[in-house]
Amino acid sequence: MPVKALFKPFRLGALELPTRVVMAPMTRSFSPGGVPDSKVVEYYRRRAAAGVGLIITEGTTVGHKASNGYPNVPHFYGEAALAGWKKVVDAVHAEGGKIVPQLWHVGSVRRIGTEPDASVPGYGPTEKLKDGQVVVHGMTKDDIQDVIAAFAQAARDAQSIGMDGVEIHGAHGYLVDQFFWEGSNQRTDEYGGSLANRSRFAIELVEAVRAAVGEGFPIIFRFSQWKQQDYTARLVQTPQALGEFLKPLSDAGVDIFHCSTRRFWEPEFDGSQLNLAGWTRQLTGKPTITVGSVGLDGEFLQFMVNTDKIAQPASLEKLLERLNNDEFDLVAVGRALLVDPDWAQKVRDGREQDILPFSREALMTLV
Repeated sequence: MPVKALFKPFRLGALELPTRVVMAPMTRSFSPGGVPDSKVVEYYRRRAAAGVGLIITEGTTVGHKASNGYPNVPHFYGEAALAGWKKVVDAVHAEGGKIVPQLWHVGSVRRIGTEPDASVPGYGPTEKLKDGQVVVHGMTKDDIQDVIAAFAQAARDAQSIGMDGVEIHGAHGYLVDQFFWEGSNQRTDEYGGSLANRSRFAIELVEAVRAAVGEGFPIIFRFSQWKQQDYTARLVQTPQALGEFLKPLSDAGVDIFHCSTRRFWEPEFDGSQLNLAGWTRQLTGKPTITVGSVGLDGEFLQFMVNTDKIAQPASLEKLLERLNNDEFDLVAVGRALLVDPDWAQKVRDGREQDILPFSREALMTLV
C-alpha cells in the first residue's frame, strides 16, 4: 500500500505539519543537571530533517519540587534549561519540523533520594507510609493548585521560546493518571470517588494551561487505559464511558488526544475494530494520535524481559489502511524512530530494507 498517507500535510488552526509522522515522547536521561545540551539539540534536529512532522519531546519535568522521578531528565523550568530547549526549537524549525514539549509530573512514582532534592518524597492523590515514613505525600488542595500552576507556567514558557504547542502527560500511571485511576486514588473529597471526580484535577489543569496560553496554541493530551503498575488496568469498559470521560477534557481545551496503546492494531472494545485513537476521534470529533509498536514486530515489554531480543522492521500495511480510512490523524513512532533517526525518510523512499532493527544494545549507540 502506498505510504503517501503518512506524508500528507496536517493542519489544525495555526499548527501546520509537513507530515503525519510524530515522534513519540521517550525518556532518555541524557540531560545532566536537567539541561538539554548540544547532543540533545542534534538528536531532535536529525529526526526533523528526516521527515518527522511533529516531535513530542521526552518527558520534561515542570517546576514543582516532586515532579521528577529519574536521573538526568530534562527540566522545563529555569533559565538554563529553557535556553537549552530554545536551541532545540530553533534547530527543529530550521529543518521544517514542529516540536512540543511533553510536560510531566511523575507523582507517587518518585522515590526519596531522587534529584534534585533527595529529601522530597513522591506526591500523589493518597498518602502512603512505609515503616512509619511518608514515602508518598497525599496532596492537599493547595498542593493540587501548586502543581496546576507549575504546568501553566511551563506552558507559558513553551510558548515564549517558540514551541508549537504542549503535550500534557496524563498517561501510564504518572501523577495525572494516578488521579484518574481508582487503583491509586482513594480520596474522599471532590477529587476522588467517581471517575468524573477523579478527572477534576486533569480538567482544572487543562483549563489553567488554556488560560495561560490563550486560544490557538495547541494542547495535546496523552492518556492511556494501561498503567506501568498494571498493564491490564482500564479506566473505562465501554465506548459510552470513554465518551463521558473525554468530553470534559475536550471542553476544557484539549485540541488533540494522544491515545497510548501498546499495540496500535488491537481493537479497544468488543464489536468494533476501532482502536483507542479511533474511538476517541469518533467520540470527541478532535484529531487523534495513534501509537503502539508502529514499525516493529515486537512490543516494548518483551525487551524488558528479554534483553537479547531484537525487533525487526514490520509492515505498515495495517497502519496505512487505518490512516487512509481516517481512523486517526497522526501516527506516533517510538522505538523504531529512537534507534533509526532516518526512519521516516527511509519509509518515504521505499527503503524499508535499510531500516535498522531495534535492540537494547542498539540503544547504547543511538544519536
